[in-house]
Amino acid sequence: MEDLTKAEEKLMKVLWKLKKAFLKDILDEMPEPKPAKTTIATFLKRMVDKGMVGYHEYGRLREYFPKVSKSAYFSKQVKGLIGNFFNNSKTQFASFFTTETDMTLDELKALQEIIEEEIKKKEQ
Repeated sequence: MEDLTKAEEKLMKVLWKLKKAFLKDILDEMPEPKPAKTTIATFLKRMVDKGMVGYHEYGRLREYFPKVSKSAYFSKQVKGLIGNFFNNSKTQFASFFTTETDMTLDELKALQEIIEEEIKKKEQ
């Protein structure tokens, strides 16, 4: 799976939200100031070439859809972040995340519950 540029990621977020869409639908969902139709078409072509987006043709129209789930893409990005900045240490990442992001007590408790649930699953 290839990385996307920031502009491609914005476009991909729209596709994940819509699930499938024609160029006009995508353009309608883009925030102001809206990019040119040709710009969106160029990004879509690049994303098709990268294997991130597919399409079905209906005459001269193309209905685009994501070929990669948001979860899979996000997971790859987080793994890259952990590898690049935390020496592949998930523990270092978790320590940084919990101490440097100003998490509230409620957020820390919710995270603790998630961790405890995962521990139970792994112990079985």
